Amino acid sequence: MNRGFYTIMAAQFFSSLADNALLIAAIALLTTMQAPAWMTPLLKLFFVLSYVLLAAYVGAFADALPKGRVMFITNLIKIGGCIMMFMSVHPLLAYAVVGFGAAAYSPAKYGILTELLPPEKLVAANGWIEGLTVASIILGTVMGGALVNKHISDVLLSFDMPLVTTGVDTAVEAALTVIMIAYFVAAIFNLKIPDTGARYAHQERNPIRLIADFATCFSTLWKDRLGQISLAVTTLFWGAGATLQFIVLKWAEKSLNMPLDQAAILQGVVAVGVAVGAVAAARFVPLKKSLSVMPLGVAMGLVVIAMTMVSSKYAAYPLLILIGALSGYFVVPMNALLQHRGHVLMSAGHSIAVQNFNENLSVLTMLVLYAFMVKVNLDINIVIIMFGLFVSGTMYLVMRRHAANQRERDSMHLIGEHKHHH
Repeated sequence: MNRGFYTIMAAQFFSSLADNALLIAAIALLTTMQAPAWMTPLLKLFFVLSYVLLAAYVGAFADALPKGRVMFITNLIKIGGCIMMFMSVHPLLAYAVVGFGAAAYSPAKYGILTELLPPEKLVAANGWIEGLTVASIILGTVMGGALVNKHISDVLLSFDMPLVTTGVDTAVEAALTVIMIAYFVAAIFNLKIPDTGARYAHQERNPIRLIADFATCFSTLWKDRLGQISLAVTTLFWGAGATLQFIVLKWAEKSLNMPLDQAAILQGVVAVGVAVGAVAAARFVPLKKSLSVMPLGVAMGLVVIAMTMVSSKYAAYPLLILIGALSGYFVVPMNALLQHRGHVLMSAGHSIAVQNFNENLSVLTMLVLYAFMVKVNLDINIVIIMFGLFVSGTMYLVMRRHAANQRERDSMHLIGEHKHHH
Protein backbone atom coordinates (compact mmCIF):
# COMPACT_ATOMS: atom_id res chain seq x y z
CA MET A 1 0.00 0.00 0.00
CA ASN A 2 1.37 3.44 -0.85
CA ARG A 3 1.63 6.60 1.24
CA GLY A 4 -1.45 8.21 -0.29
CA PHE A 5 -3.52 5.28 0.96
CA TYR A 6 -2.44 5.86 4.56
CA THR A 7 -3.20 9.59 4.31
CA ILE A 8 -6.72 8.77 3.11
CA MET A 9 -7.11 6.33 5.98
CA ALA A 10 -6.08 8.95 8.53
CA ALA A 11 -8.42 11.57 7.07
CA GLN A 12 -11.26 9.04 7.01
CA PHE A 13 -10.55 7.98 10.59
CA PHE A 14 -10.72 11.47 12.13
CA SER A 15 -13.72 12.54 10.10
CA SER A 16 -15.69 9.44 11.04
CA LEU A 17 -14.52 9.69 14.67
CA ALA A 18 -16.04 13.16 14.89
CA ASP A 19 -19.29 12.10 13.14
CA ASN A 20 -19.85 9.39 15.74
CA ALA A 21 -18.93 11.44 18.78
CA LEU A 22 -21.25 14.14 17.48
CA LEU A 23 -24.16 11.68 17.35
CA ILE A 24 -23.83 10.94 21.08
CA ALA A 25 -23.41 14.65 21.87
CA ALA A 26 -26.56 15.39 19.85
CA ILE A 27 -28.49 12.64 21.67
CA ALA A 28 -27.41 14.22 24.97
CA LEU A 29 -28.46 17.62 23.68
CA LEU A 30 -31.93 16.27 22.84
CA THR A 31 -32.15 14.83 26.34
CA THR A 32 -31.36 18.18 27.95
CA MET A 33 -33.94 19.84 25.69
CA GLN A 34 -36.42 17.25 27.00
CA ALA A 35 -37.22 16.24 23.43
CA PRO A 36 -39.51 13.18 23.07
CA ALA A 37 -37.80 9.76 22.89
CA TRP A 38 -38.76 9.06 19.26
CA MET A 39 -36.63 12.01 18.15
CA THR A 40 -33.43 10.15 19.04
CA PRO A 41 -33.49 7.70 16.10
CA LEU A 42 -34.55 10.61 13.86
CA LEU A 43 -31.10 12.17 14.38
CA LYS A 44 -29.56 9.44 12.27
CA LEU A 45 -32.46 9.74 9.85
CA PHE A 46 -31.75 13.42 9.24
CA PHE A 47 -28.06 12.62 8.85
CA VAL A 48 -28.81 10.02 6.20
CA LEU A 49 -31.38 12.07 4.30
CA SER A 50 -28.73 13.75 2.11
CA TYR A 51 -27.33 10.38 1.07
CA VAL A 52 -30.70 9.50 -0.39
CA LEU A 53 -31.73 12.87 -1.82
CA LEU A 54 -28.37 13.75 -3.36
CA ALA A 55 -27.33 10.27 -4.53
CA ALA A 56 -27.60 11.27 -8.19
CA TYR A 57 -25.33 14.29 -7.74
CA VAL A 58 -22.60 13.35 -5.30
CA GLY A 59 -21.01 10.75 -7.60
CA ALA A 60 -20.58 13.32 -10.36
CA PHE A 61 -19.30 15.90 -7.87
CA ALA A 62 -16.74 13.39 -6.57
CA ASP A 63 -15.52 12.70 -10.11
CA ALA A 64 -15.45 16.38 -11.12
CA LEU A 65 -12.59 17.54 -8.84
CA PRO A 66 -9.50 15.80 -7.50
CA LYS A 67 -10.78 13.53 -4.72
CA GLY A 68 -8.61 15.05 -2.00
CA ARG A 69 -10.10 18.48 -2.69
CA VAL A 70 -13.62 17.04 -2.60
CA MET A 71 -12.89 15.49 0.80
CA PHE A 72 -11.52 18.81 2.10
CA ILE A 73 -14.59 20.80 0.99
CA THR A 74 -17.05 18.27 2.42
CA ASN A 75 -15.17 18.22 5.71
CA LEU A 76 -15.64 22.00 5.99
CA ILE A 77 -19.39 21.45 5.56
CA LYS A 78 -19.33 19.04 8.52
CA ILE A 79 -17.55 21.67 10.62
CA GLY A 80 -20.31 24.08 9.63
CA GLY A 81 -22.93 21.68 10.99
CA CYS A 82 -20.99 21.43 14.21
CA ILE A 83 -20.92 25.22 14.54
CA MET A 84 -24.70 25.32 14.00
CA MET A 85 -25.18 23.01 16.98
CA PHE A 86 -22.94 25.40 18.90
CA MET A 87 -25.23 28.29 17.94
CA SER A 88 -28.14 26.24 19.37
CA VAL A 89 -29.79 25.49 16.04
CA HIS A 90 -32.01 22.42 16.59
CA PRO A 91 -29.76 19.30 16.76
CA LEU A 92 -31.81 17.54 14.06
CA LEU A 93 -31.12 20.33 11.55
CA ALA A 94 -27.47 20.76 12.50
CA TYR A 95 -26.83 17.02 12.22
CA ALA A 96 -28.57 17.02 8.83
CA VAL A 97 -25.93 19.51 7.60
CA VAL A 98 -23.17 17.19 8.85
CA GLY A 99 -24.91 14.38 6.95
CA PHE A 100 -24.89 16.52 3.83
CA GLY A 101 -21.10 16.80 4.14
CA ALA A 102 -20.77 13.07 4.78
CA ALA A 103 -22.89 12.18 1.74
CA ALA A 104 -20.62 14.14 -0.57
CA TYR A 105 -17.53 12.76 1.18
CA SER A 106 -18.31 9.09 0.73
CA PRO A 107 -18.00 8.53 -3.05
CA ALA A 108 -14.72 10.45 -3.04
CA LYS A 109 -13.34 8.32 -0.22
CA TYR A 110 -14.11 5.02 -1.94
CA GLY A 111 -13.58 6.27 -5.49
CA ILE A 112 -10.02 7.34 -4.76
CA LEU A 113 -9.23 3.76 -3.70
CA THR A 114 -9.92 2.45 -7.19
CA GLU A 115 -7.70 5.22 -8.59
CA LEU A 116 -4.81 4.51 -6.25
CA LEU A 117 -4.84 0.73 -6.02
CA PRO A 118 -4.92 -2.23 -8.42
CA PRO A 119 -8.12 -4.38 -8.26
CA GLU A 120 -6.43 -7.27 -6.45
CA LYS A 121 -5.65 -4.98 -3.51
CA LEU A 122 -9.24 -3.74 -3.22
CA VAL A 123 -10.48 -6.41 -0.80
CA ALA A 124 -7.56 -5.78 1.52
CA ALA A 125 -7.99 -2.01 1.22
CA ASN A 126 -11.67 -2.39 1.97
CA GLY A 127 -10.87 -4.53 4.96
CA TRP A 128 -8.57 -1.76 6.15
CA ILE A 129 -11.05 1.04 5.51
CA GLU A 130 -13.91 -0.88 7.12
CA GLY A 131 -11.68 -1.88 10.03
CA LEU A 132 -10.54 1.70 10.59
CA THR A 133 -14.04 3.08 10.10
CA VAL A 134 -15.22 0.66 12.74
CA ALA A 135 -12.37 1.65 15.05
CA SER A 136 -13.40 5.28 14.56
CA ILE A 137 -17.01 4.36 15.33
CA ILE A 138 -15.93 2.65 18.54
CA LEU A 139 -13.63 5.42 19.66
CA GLY A 140 -16.01 8.13 18.47
CA THR A 141 -18.94 6.62 20.32
CA VAL A 142 -16.88 6.09 23.46
CA MET A 143 -15.43 9.60 23.11
CA GLY A 144 -18.95 10.97 22.74
CA GLY A 145 -19.99 9.01 25.83
CA ALA A 146 -17.05 10.38 27.79
CA LEU A 147 -17.70 13.97 26.69
CA VAL A 148 -21.34 13.60 27.66
CA ASN A 149 -20.55 12.06 31.02
CA LYS A 150 -19.35 15.31 32.55
CA HIS A 151 -22.45 16.79 31.04
CA ILE A 152 -24.66 14.44 33.09
CA SER A 153 -23.02 15.68 36.28
CA ASP A 154 -23.48 19.24 35.01
CA VAL A 155 -27.19 18.68 34.50
CA LEU A 156 -27.35 17.41 38.09
CA LEU A 157 -25.42 20.47 39.27
CA SER A 158 -27.68 22.89 37.47
CA PHE A 159 -30.92 21.56 38.96
CA ASP A 160 -30.87 23.95 41.87
CA MET A 161 -30.00 26.95 39.71
CA PRO A 162 -32.69 29.28 38.37
CA LEU A 163 -30.69 29.85 35.16
CA VAL A 164 -30.32 26.26 33.96
CA THR A 165 -28.90 27.16 30.57
CA THR A 166 -25.48 28.53 31.54
CA GLY A 167 -24.11 25.42 33.24
CA VAL A 168 -25.26 22.98 30.57
CA ASP A 169 -24.13 25.08 27.65
CA THR A 170 -20.51 24.89 28.59
CA ALA A 171 -20.46 21.09 28.80
CA VAL A 172 -22.05 20.54 25.40
CA GLU A 173 -19.91 23.33 24.03
CA ALA A 174 -16.83 21.67 25.46
CA ALA A 175 -17.87 18.42 23.77
CA LEU A 176 -18.52 20.21 20.47
CA THR A 177 -15.15 21.95 20.66
CA VAL A 178 -13.30 18.65 21.01
CA ILE A 179 -15.33 17.23 18.12
CA MET A 180 -14.52 20.22 15.91
CA ILE A 181 -10.82 19.73 16.59
CA ALA A 182 -11.16 16.17 15.24
CA TYR A 183 -12.77 17.56 12.04
CA PHE A 184 -9.91 20.04 11.67
CA VAL A 185 -7.32 17.27 12.00
CA ALA A 186 -9.17 15.37 9.26
CA ALA A 187 -9.12 18.51 7.08
CA ILE A 188 -5.35 18.78 7.43
CA PHE A 189 -4.95 15.17 6.26
CA ASN A 190 -7.37 15.89 3.37
CA LEU A 191 -5.01 18.59 2.13
CA LYS A 192 -2.14 16.09 2.17
CA ILE A 193 -3.92 13.54 -0.05
CA PRO A 194 -1.95 13.19 -3.30
CA ASP A 195 -3.64 14.04 -6.59
CA THR A 196 -3.84 10.64 -8.30
CA GLY A 197 -3.91 12.32 -11.70
CA ALA A 198 -7.11 10.49 -12.57
CA ARG A 199 -9.35 12.79 -14.60
CA TYR A 200 -12.83 11.96 -15.79
CA ALA A 201 -14.60 13.06 -18.95
CA HIS A 202 -16.38 16.37 -18.45
CA GLN A 203 -18.99 15.68 -15.79
CA GLU A 204 -22.65 16.20 -16.58
CA ARG A 205 -24.02 19.37 -14.93
CA ASN A 206 -27.63 19.07 -16.01
CA PRO A 207 -29.68 17.78 -13.01
CA ILE A 208 -32.20 15.89 -15.15
CA ARG A 209 -29.45 14.13 -17.09
CA LEU A 210 -27.69 13.28 -13.83
CA ILE A 211 -30.85 11.66 -12.52
CA ALA A 212 -31.31 9.73 -15.76
CA ASP A 213 -27.67 8.61 -15.57
CA PHE A 214 -28.14 7.56 -11.98
CA ALA A 215 -31.30 5.61 -12.88
CA THR A 216 -29.37 3.72 -15.56
CA CYS A 217 -26.58 2.83 -13.11
CA PHE A 218 -29.20 1.88 -10.54
CA SER A 219 -30.96 -0.60 -12.82
CA THR A 220 -27.66 -1.94 -14.24
CA LEU A 221 -26.46 -2.88 -10.78
CA TRP A 222 -29.79 -4.39 -9.69
CA LYS A 223 -30.03 -6.46 -12.90
CA ASP A 224 -26.53 -7.87 -12.59
CA ARG A 225 -26.73 -11.35 -11.07
CA LEU A 226 -23.85 -10.82 -8.67
CA GLY A 227 -24.48 -7.11 -8.21
CA GLN A 228 -28.06 -7.60 -7.04
CA ILE A 229 -27.12 -10.16 -4.39
CA SER A 230 -24.28 -8.12 -2.92
CA LEU A 231 -26.39 -4.96 -3.13
CA ALA A 232 -29.32 -6.64 -1.36
CA VAL A 233 -27.06 -7.88 1.42
CA THR A 234 -25.22 -4.60 2.04
CA THR A 235 -28.52 -2.71 1.84
CA LEU A 236 -30.06 -4.94 4.50
CA PHE A 237 -26.91 -4.81 6.60
CA TRP A 238 -26.68 -1.02 6.80
CA GLY A 239 -30.34 -0.59 7.62
CA ALA A 240 -30.05 -3.23 10.32
CA GLY A 241 -26.81 -1.78 11.68
CA ALA A 242 -28.19 1.73 12.06
CA THR A 243 -31.29 0.46 13.83
CA LEU A 244 -29.26 -1.86 16.04
CA GLN A 245 -27.27 1.16 17.22
CA PHE A 246 -30.41 2.68 18.76
CA ILE A 247 -31.85 -0.66 19.88
CA VAL A 248 -28.65 -1.25 21.88
CA LEU A 249 -28.94 2.18 23.55
CA LYS A 250 -32.56 1.53 24.48
CA TRP A 251 -31.92 -2.08 25.54
CA ALA A 252 -29.01 -0.97 27.74
CA GLU A 253 -31.28 1.53 29.41
CA LYS A 254 -34.21 -0.89 29.90
CA SER A 255 -32.63 -4.32 30.46
CA LEU A 256 -29.25 -3.37 31.92
CA ASN A 257 -30.18 -0.05 33.61
CA MET A 258 -27.30 1.88 32.03
CA PRO A 259 -27.16 5.66 31.44
CA LEU A 260 -26.24 7.07 28.01
CA ASP A 261 -22.51 7.37 28.56
CA GLN A 262 -22.25 3.66 29.52
CA ALA A 263 -24.67 2.54 26.83
CA ALA A 264 -22.45 4.35 24.32
CA ILE A 265 -19.66 1.99 25.36
CA LEU A 266 -21.89 -1.02 24.55
CA GLN A 267 -22.25 0.30 21.00
CA GLY A 268 -18.49 0.32 20.99
CA VAL A 269 -18.50 -3.34 22.03
CA VAL A 270 -20.62 -4.30 18.99
CA ALA A 271 -18.20 -2.33 16.85
CA VAL A 272 -15.21 -4.24 18.30
CA GLY A 273 -16.93 -7.42 17.11
CA VAL A 274 -17.47 -5.93 13.65
CA ALA A 275 -13.78 -5.02 13.46
CA VAL A 276 -12.74 -8.56 14.40
CA GLY A 277 -15.11 -10.00 11.80
CA ALA A 278 -14.00 -7.53 9.13
CA VAL A 279 -10.31 -8.24 9.65
CA ALA A 280 -10.92 -12.00 9.63
CA ALA A 281 -12.91 -11.73 6.40
CA ALA A 282 -10.24 -9.61 4.72
CA ARG A 283 -7.78 -12.32 5.71
CA PHE A 284 -9.71 -15.51 4.84
CA VAL A 285 -12.33 -14.73 2.21
CA PRO A 286 -11.07 -14.22 -1.35
CA LEU A 287 -13.22 -12.19 -3.77
CA LYS A 288 -14.19 -15.37 -5.65
CA LYS A 289 -15.69 -16.93 -2.52
CA SER A 290 -17.38 -13.79 -1.23
CA LEU A 291 -20.89 -15.20 -1.55
CA SER A 292 -20.11 -18.17 0.71
CA VAL A 293 -20.57 -15.97 3.81
CA MET A 294 -24.32 -15.44 3.42
CA PRO A 295 -25.51 -18.01 5.99
CA LEU A 296 -23.79 -15.88 8.65
CA GLY A 297 -26.39 -13.20 7.98
CA VAL A 298 -29.16 -15.61 8.95
CA ALA A 299 -27.18 -16.61 12.04
CA MET A 300 -26.70 -12.98 13.04
CA GLY A 301 -30.45 -12.31 13.07
CA LEU A 302 -31.05 -15.33 15.29
CA VAL A 303 -28.24 -14.37 17.68
CA VAL A 304 -29.73 -10.86 18.03
CA ILE A 305 -32.90 -12.45 19.45
CA ALA A 306 -30.79 -13.83 22.32
CA MET A 307 -30.44 -10.23 23.58
CA THR A 308 -33.92 -10.55 25.07
CA MET A 309 -32.66 -13.19 27.51
CA VAL A 310 -29.77 -11.14 28.83
CA SER A 311 -30.01 -8.90 31.87
CA SER A 312 -26.41 -8.76 33.12
CA LYS A 313 -23.52 -6.73 31.73
CA TYR A 314 -21.24 -9.73 31.71
CA ALA A 315 -23.46 -11.73 29.42
CA ALA A 316 -24.09 -8.63 27.28
CA TYR A 317 -20.47 -8.09 26.22
CA PRO A 318 -19.73 -11.48 24.60
CA LEU A 319 -23.17 -11.54 22.97
CA LEU A 320 -22.70 -8.10 21.40
CA ILE A 321 -19.18 -8.98 20.25
CA LEU A 322 -20.57 -12.11 18.57
CA ILE A 323 -23.32 -10.13 16.82
CA GLY A 324 -20.71 -7.65 15.61
CA ALA A 325 -18.26 -10.33 14.46
CA LEU A 326 -20.92 -12.15 12.42
CA SER A 327 -21.94 -8.94 10.69
CA GLY A 328 -18.37 -7.77 10.04
CA TYR A 329 -17.35 -11.12 8.58
CA PHE A 330 -20.30 -11.15 6.28
CA VAL A 331 -20.38 -7.54 5.10
CA VAL A 332 -16.74 -6.96 4.07
CA PRO A 333 -16.65 -9.59 1.28
CA MET A 334 -20.06 -8.40 0.09
CA ASN A 335 -18.86 -4.81 -0.03
CA ALA A 336 -15.75 -5.76 -1.98
CA LEU A 337 -17.80 -7.83 -4.44
CA LEU A 338 -20.24 -4.97 -4.90
CA GLN A 339 -17.41 -2.52 -5.60
CA HIS A 340 -15.80 -4.93 -8.00
CA ARG A 341 -19.06 -5.40 -9.93
CA GLY A 342 -19.71 -1.67 -9.86
CA HIS A 343 -16.24 -0.97 -11.20
CA VAL A 344 -16.67 -3.56 -13.96
CA LEU A 345 -20.12 -2.29 -15.00
CA MET A 346 -19.68 1.51 -14.64
CA SER A 347 -17.39 4.10 -13.02
CA ALA A 348 -16.51 3.71 -9.35
CA GLY A 349 -18.01 7.02 -8.23
CA HIS A 350 -21.35 6.13 -9.81
CA SER A 351 -21.63 2.60 -8.45
CA ILE A 352 -20.87 3.86 -4.94
CA ALA A 353 -23.57 6.50 -5.29
CA VAL A 354 -26.04 3.71 -6.17
CA GLN A 355 -24.81 1.67 -3.21
CA ASN A 356 -25.14 4.66 -0.85
CA PHE A 357 -28.61 5.39 -2.13
CA ASN A 358 -29.85 1.86 -1.47
CA GLU A 359 -28.12 1.42 1.85
CA ASN A 360 -29.34 4.73 3.19
CA LEU A 361 -32.86 4.31 1.90
CA SER A 362 -32.85 1.11 3.93
CA VAL A 363 -31.48 3.01 6.97
CA LEU A 364 -34.24 5.61 6.60
CA THR A 365 -36.99 3.03 6.30
CA MET A 366 -35.84 0.99 9.28
CA LEU A 367 -35.27 4.04 11.47
CA VAL A 368 -38.72 5.42 10.70
CA LEU A 369 -40.23 2.05 11.64
CA TYR A 370 -38.17 1.97 14.82
CA ALA A 371 -39.08 5.56 15.77
CA PHE A 372 -42.71 4.59 15.27
CA MET A 373 -42.30 1.56 17.57
CA VAL A 374 -40.75 3.81 20.23
CA LYS A 375 -43.61 6.27 19.82
CA VAL A 376 -46.25 3.59 20.42
CA ASN A 377 -44.23 2.34 23.42
CA LEU A 378 -43.63 -1.18 22.10
CA ASP A 379 -41.65 -3.27 24.58
CA ILE A 380 -37.94 -3.32 23.61
CA ASN A 381 -37.83 -7.13 23.72
CA ILE A 382 -40.63 -7.37 21.18
CA VAL A 383 -38.77 -4.89 18.98
CA ILE A 384 -35.60 -7.01 19.24
CA ILE A 385 -37.40 -10.24 18.32
CA MET A 386 -39.11 -8.62 15.32
CA PHE A 387 -35.80 -7.14 14.24
CA GLY A 388 -33.90 -10.45 14.51
CA LEU A 389 -36.54 -12.38 12.59
CA PHE A 390 -36.63 -9.72 9.90
CA VAL A 391 -32.83 -9.88 9.36
CA SER A 392 -32.76 -13.70 9.28
CA GLY A 393 -35.80 -13.99 7.04
CA THR A 394 -34.56 -11.43 4.54
CA MET A 395 -31.11 -13.02 4.36
CA TYR A 396 -32.72 -16.41 3.79
CA LEU A 397 -34.73 -14.98 0.86
CA VAL A 398 -31.58 -13.42 -0.63
CA MET A 399 -29.83 -16.80 -0.43
CA ARG A 400 -32.72 -18.48 -2.24
CA ARG A 401 -32.60 -15.80 -4.91
CA HIS A 402 -28.86 -16.37 -5.37
CA ALA A 403 -29.39 -20.13 -5.70
CA ALA A 404 -32.04 -19.46 -8.36
CA ASN A 405 -29.61 -17.14 -10.19
CA GLN A 406 -26.98 -19.87 -10.14
CA ARG A 407 -29.38 -22.46 -11.56
CA GLU A 408 -30.48 -20.06 -14.27
CA ARG A 409 -26.86 -19.32 -15.16
CA ASP A 410 -25.99 -23.02 -15.29
CA SER A 411 -28.93 -23.82 -17.55
CA MET A 412 -28.06 -20.89 -19.85
CA HIS A 413 -24.55 -22.24 -19.88
CA LEU A 414 -25.82 -25.70 -20.88
CA ILE A 415 -27.96 -24.27 -23.67
CA GLY A 416 -24.88 -22.39 -24.87
CA GLU A 417 -22.83 -25.62 -24.83
CA HIS A 418 -25.62 -27.45 -26.62
CA LYS A 419 -25.76 -24.86 -29.42
CA HIS A 420 -22.00 -24.95 -29.65
CA HIS A 421 -21.95 -28.70 -30.29
CA HIS A 422 -24.57 -28.60 -33.06
